[in-house]
Amino acid sequence: MTIKKHIPNFITSLNLLCGCIGVVVVFKGFDLRHATYLIWMAAIFDFLDGLVARATKSFSAIGKELDSLADMVTFGVLPAVIMFTLLERAQTPSLFPYFAFLLAVCSALRLAKFNVDERQSESFYGLPTPANALFISGLPFLSLNHSPFLKEFITNPYSLLSITLVFSYFMVMDMELLALKFKDTSWANNKMKYILVIASVFLFIVLKFEAIPLVILLYILLSIVDKYLLK
Repeated sequence: MTIKKHIPNFITSLNLLCGCIGVVVVFKGFDLRHATYLIWMAAIFDFLDGLVARATKSFSAIGKELDSLADMVTFGVLPAVIMFTLLERAQTPSLFPYFAFLLAVCSALRLAKFNVDERQSESFYGLPTPANALFISGLPFLSLNHSPFLKEFITNPYSLLSITLVFSYFMVMDMELLALKFKDTSWANNKMKYILVIASVFLFIVLKFEAIPLVILLYILLSIVDKYLLK
C-alpha cells in the first residue's frame, strides 16, 4: 500500500528528470530536437501521473506541489532555454535572446494561478504550460522545413520574439480555453473537442512532427470559438 502511494510521485519525478536533462542537452549544443523529444516524453509522464493517482486513489498535497515544480522545469524553463537558443542562432541583437525567459516567468505565474483558481476544474484560464511547451518544442522541426517562407519565418529573430511575447501573454491572460475532459461521448457536448482530435490526427498524418505547433494554434482557435463566439 505504501509503495502504491508513491508511484504517481515517481512518475512525476520522471517528468522533472526529462526537463533537467533537456536543459543540459540544449546548453551542450546538441540538436534541439533531442530536447523536444524529452518534452514530449515528459508530457506523457505528466498525463500518466494523474491517471495513476486516480486509479490508485493516491492523491496527496505533496504530489500536487511536486507536479507543479516538475512542470515549471520541464514546461517552463526548458522551452525558454530552447527559445533562447533559437534567438541566439538567429543572430539577434545581444539582448533579444533574454526575452525568451519571459516564457519561464509566465509559466510560473500560470502554474501558481492554476493551483489557486477554483474555476479551472472544468476549463482552463490561460494557455496551459504543457500546451505552450509543445508549441515551442515544435519550432526546431519547422526551422528544418523545406518551405522557404516557413523556414525564413521561424528563423527570423523578430518572428521568434513575437512568438515569445504572444505566448507568454497567452499563459497569463484570463481567457477561458477548452479542457480536454469528456463527461460523456455526445457530439453536442463535445463537438469542439472532437473536431480538435480529428483535425490533429489528420495534421499528424500529413505533417508528422511539424503539425504540433499547428495543433496548439488550432486548440486556441477552437477554444475561442467555443467559449466566446458560440455563446
